[in-house]
Amino acid sequence: DDIDTLVIAETIRFGRYKASSVPQEKLLALRELCRNRFYLVDMGSDLKRKITALLDQVFPEFETQFDSIFCKSALAVLKQYPTPEKLSRAQLGKLTEILQAASNGRFGEWKARQLKELSKDSFGIPDCEGAYSALLLLYLDQLQSLQEGAASLERRIGELFSLFGSTLTSITGIGPILGAVILSEIRDISCFPSADKLAAYAGLNPKVKQSGETKSSAVHMSKRGSPYLRRAVWMASAIAVQYDPMFKAYYEKKAAEGLRYMNIIGHVSKKIRYPSGLQRS
Repeated sequence: DDIDTLVIAETIRFGRYKASSVPQEKLLALRELCRNRFYLVDMGSDLKRKITALLDQVFPEFETQFDSIFCKSALAVLKQYPTPEKLSRAQLGKLTEILQAASNGRFGEWKARQLKELSKDSFGIPDCEGAYSALLLLYLDQLQSLQEGAASLERRIGELFSLFGSTLTSITGIGPILGAVILSEIRDISCFPSADKLAAYAGLNPKVKQSGETKSSAVHMSKRGSPYLRRAVWMASAIAVQYDPMFKAYYEKKAAEGLRYMNIIGHVSKKIRYPSGLQRS
């Protein structure tokens, strides 16, 4: 439109631009890999919610037998016996073999007997016409495919990210995957003259709601800019408060002041952007 045209013309006229020294093609490729990995992960999370909802109906006791219904052992059992009816009829020897192989020997016959007894007394709804077992098996296959696809992308991302020699991974909470997301979303950090500009691009800057002369006392993140960058910094912050002494102390200080977890992580996300953090790359 006219405004965009004016901005472009003034930028060129006054020389408010500079050539980038960053290999754009590789960064763009890295960005696409990272964004699509998030897509696969989010699809997998949605499938996990569907699987959990189905199990809550047909076999609610199952989740009490494992640390997670998505651990290797639980998934191995579900793929063979997706409903309590099928599990109750399972051969003890075969079920034991499945558990031993999937758990690397952690579970044996005792767990197999426990599962069979539990399945006989389940108060889940009947698997009418095999609908629930069909849906569970379908979703489990899709989940496995998505997880394998995400793992494949992660290997590609790690290989490509290593070519840049970035120091982002020296920051607590940032590994090769999150580092790749941050690097590919920011691209040329010299384009941001200050930490506040970078925070605004990530949507981590504060925003006050205002209507007429009424101004809200609550301050929230603007959540503008790159949602992928914001998500990566947020995830890194959640890890940093667990393992970085400085951020852990900061978290405990804010918690003592009465702030909730999400609010504290928001504060950490804004702090992690400073020169001791993201700008080190």
